[in-house]
Amino acid sequence: MTFQGTVEAPSDGRMYADEREEARQIQLSLLPERGLKEAIFEIAYRYSPFAEVGGDFADFFNLPDGRAGLYVGDVVGKGLPAAMYATLVMGMLRGIHKTGQGTADALALLNRRLLVRPVKGRYSAMIYAVFDPASGELSFSNAGLPYPLLVSKSGCRALGQGGVPTGLLPDSSYEPCSVQLAPGDAVLFATDGLHELRDGDDRDFSWDRLAEIWQQCGCKSAEESLDFLFEEAKGFSEGDSQKDDITAVVLKVHPVAAGAALGCRLASSF
Repeated sequence: MTFQGTVEAPSDGRMYADEREEARQIQLSLLPERGLKEAIFEIAYRYSPFAEVGGDFADFFNLPDGRAGLYVGDVVGKGLPAAMYATLVMGMLRGIHKTGQGTADALALLNRRLLVRPVKGRYSAMIYAVFDPASGELSFSNAGLPYPLLVSKSGCRALGQGGVPTGLLPDSSYEPCSVQLAPGDAVLFATDGLHELRDGDDRDFSWDRLAEIWQQCGCKSAEESLDFLFEEAKGFSEGDSQKDDITAVVLKVHPVAAGAALGCRLASSF
């Protein structure tokens, strides 16, 4: 059999670009397609990788008992190797959260499973949280991610405490934390790529600036809050490219409709 003409083999550069795009599509398939809106609360998120793929991850979901779970994580490193490890962590988490484990126990179990076959130089900081819309209680455990920020009528404050990243040390344990959320309250979970943005004078975004911006989001929806936050962050960095993956998730308890509308109108009149 003879062939007429030749078929040009793809160049190494084109093959690499195709593989990166395929990896990006696979990673995006593991992220939520959209936010979660329920009668009592809503969850929104933004994902902005440093490169085509990254080491940040996030997910949120309804649990069989009526509660909602969410997690946000940040794998050490960047690019394709970090994305592959993030995929491993997410796969394990999806098996664990379905068992109904408490947040601290879930992180401890994840840590043990990651260390059965450890990947040298890889570990993951993350927060796992569960919200009960019937009681308004948010419970969570932190494995080395920046503290969540709560915005409420009384202001803005950091929640909980830190912890050891998963996949790093054997026998790590995690503290269960909880906070009672009221109508209109919102909690921001974010990876350190947001906190560590820098401006033209090499000043970082800082906790204080983040809290100041977040306090202005009291009358905004979860989606509007993230839009506002990321616009402010973009303005602060003066258009410079980010230096790390950035992921943010907002849990917002719906305000009482009439009271919230009046409060927002009064706030906008000053």
